[in-house]
Formats: sequence, C-alpha cells, structure tokens
Amino acid sequence: MKIATYNVNGINGRLNVLLKWLEEAAPDIVCLQELKAPQDKFPQKAIEDAGYNAIWHGQKQWNGVAILARNMEIEEITRTLPGDEDDLQSRYIEALIDGIVIACLYLPNGNPLPGPKFEYKLKWFARLSARAETLLSLKTPALLIGDFNVMPTELDVYKPEKWVNDALFRIEVRKAFKDLVSQGWTDAIRLLYPNEKIYTFWDYFRKAYERNAGLRIDHFLLSSQVAKKLKAGGVDRHVRGWEKTSDHAPVWIEIDKIK
Repeated sequence: MKIATYNVNGINGRLNVLLKWLEEAAPDIVCLQELKAPQDKFPQKAIEDAGYNAIWHGQKQWNGVAILARNMEIEEITRTLPGDEDDLQSRYIEALIDGIVIACLYLPNGNPLPGPKFEYKLKWFARLSARAETLLSLKTPALLIGDFNVMPTELDVYKPEKWVNDALFRIEVRKAFKDLVSQGWTDAIRLLYPNEKIYTFWDYFRKAYERNAGLRIDHFLLSSQVAKKLKAGGVDRHVRGWEKTSDHAPVWIEIDKIK
C-alpha cells in the first residue's frame, strides 16, 4: 500500500498539478493540506474522476485538509482535533481506511513569535499529543500524516543557524515533536534515511528549489504495527519543479498489508 501526503497550497489553483501527480504516482491513500477552499468548493468530481473517494474539511482562504482513497471506503472518525471546542480552524481530519487510522493534519505555522500565533501552535501541538496518545492506546494501526511545520533536527533544514528563532525550528517546537515521537511513534522518512538531507518544502523566493535550500516539514509518524510493515518511502521532489506547483513536494511511504 502506498500512502502519500501533499500540501497543495490551494487545491483549485493547483488542481492540474495534483491530478497529474495522482496519475503518475498512483498512491492508494493521500492526505492533503492547505486546500484554501470552502467546503462547497472542493473539486469532488475531478477527484472522483481520477479514481478517488474523498472526505474533506474546507475553510475559506486558509487551511483545509482532506483524505483521498483509491478503491477503498473512507469511514470518517472526526474532523476536529479534540481539546478546544472554540477552535474553528480546519487543520485536522481523521478516518478509518482498511483497518488503519489515518490522521491528516496541518499544524499551525506559529510565526511571528513571540505572540498569539506561537502560543496557538504550542497549544495545538499539546492537543495533538493528547490525541496521539489516545490513538496508541486503542491498539489500532495508526498514522499521523501531514504538514507538521516542524524541522525536527538540524539535518532537516538548510543553514539551521538562520532558523533558531523561527517558529518552525524553535527549541520548544522541536521538543514537542520529540516528545510526540517518544510516545511510541516512528518517523518513517528518518528511519529509512537516517543521515541524509531530505527536504519536502522549498520557498518560492531566492531560487530555493534550484539551490536545494529546503526544509523537511511534512512527516509520517507510524504506530508500531505500521512501522513493522514499512518497506520504502521518499519525496517526489521533481513535482516541486512543475509549472504553477505548490512550494511543497509530495511525500510517500509504502507498507506491506497489515492483517
């Protein structure tokens, strides 16, 4: 089974890019972030014509997450991250597909700091950690997938010294990620490539993609049942070079079927 995550940075404006990649890569399950479309503007027909079922949680202008599945039913569990009834930002959706819990997330950026956006990020991270702990306790195979807006280590960012006071690399955020993983999750890409510089995001400015001045902020965290089945993974870096593309590239893993 091939599972992918892709921050599309506007699903309608980049629909042709998404559809081209879906045809080329043929993932079985896809988590999308930053739809930047209200609920009724999700391109459902185009996604279905491409062979995918979909559930989504849209939001006008910003945020938005979706889960796609090819030839499989999607049983929605929740479309909000527990812990704050007043949080209306569409950043989390969770579903059961083929006996596996898929949690698709778009963690807040947190900049600028100090300030309310950074505080929101830390609180959201704490809520995610609480939900993640609950998922592990259920003993059901589970994955936390998406744009975490975190570079966990210096290996995950070009020129790390320039990012020490950025909300994506602050020590508090990296500690939150480390504590989350320590619950019993496996960082799939880092397990497969323990010492390699692998990026998933390149800014539009200063020819970042051409210079490979990137960040690794899109992650797969696997429960132990899934980690044992991990076969391969990587980044479809070339998609970042396509015309009118997102500033993220799709990331994917392959796992053996879980009985």
